[in-house]
Amino acid sequence: MEPILLVDDDIELCTMLEDYLSRHGFKVATEHNGEHGLHRALTNDFAMVLLDVMLPGLDGFEVLRRLRTNSQVSVLLLTARGEDIDRIVGLEIGADDYLPKPFNPRELLARIRAILRRSAAARPAQAKIRHLSVAGIELDSGARTAICNGVELDLTNVEFELLAALMEAPGQILTREHLTECVLDRRFNPFDRSLDMHVSRLRRKLDEAADLGDQIKTIRSVGYQLALPVSGAPDSPYQHRLES
Repeated sequence: MEPILLVDDDIELCTMLEDYLSRHGFKVATEHNGEHGLHRALTNDFAMVLLDVMLPGLDGFEVLRRLRTNSQVSVLLLTARGEDIDRIVGLEIGADDYLPKPFNPRELLARIRAILRRSAAARPAQAKIRHLSVAGIELDSGARTAICNGVELDLTNVEFELLAALMEAPGQILTREHLTECVLDRRFNPFDRSLDMHVSRLRRKLDEAADLGDQIKTIRSVGYQLALPVSGAPDSPYQHRLES
């Protein structure tokens, strides 16, 4: 059974989720306080942490900040419904995904499985190793590195896969539906803005690494595009290759 840590001060919810998730192959440990949750996450080997934002002691954001300085364990943030700022801040400081409360346990289970699949894909042993080079960006899925103009990018698993998807189709418009399914591993929902938030974070990290202009373009009402140089000439520095 995969071990999961649930940090939430709602004891009734924790009891319900512990029972539900245990019936689907997960071993759930619970903590109801931010400090205790942080300590347990750092001193045990969990496959994932389910982290509520509103916690006594340290709030979920502070727990996530401190956790990210020492651990890359997957984190699914549980936020208040309608609080977009919670979701944005959570993704900004390193959450893999978020789910607004109240939620359907089946949706939570689907999100957990999707995140764990992405985490498994990020492990070194992979059947297909991608080496992509587009202008100043170099991506190596085997070493799990992405370098922009000589600067290594500190990317989450989602950001890495998002960048890979865009680099595999440079100059092409990729729909939000396609990116949601191939990167977030779930069906597209027009009211779900998490993909846009991940794109925004990736775009900012590229801008911070090198001033190469607006590399990831938003195509309104459609999706996103990794921009090619205006010239589009054969001797363009943009290259694309895939190796097995």
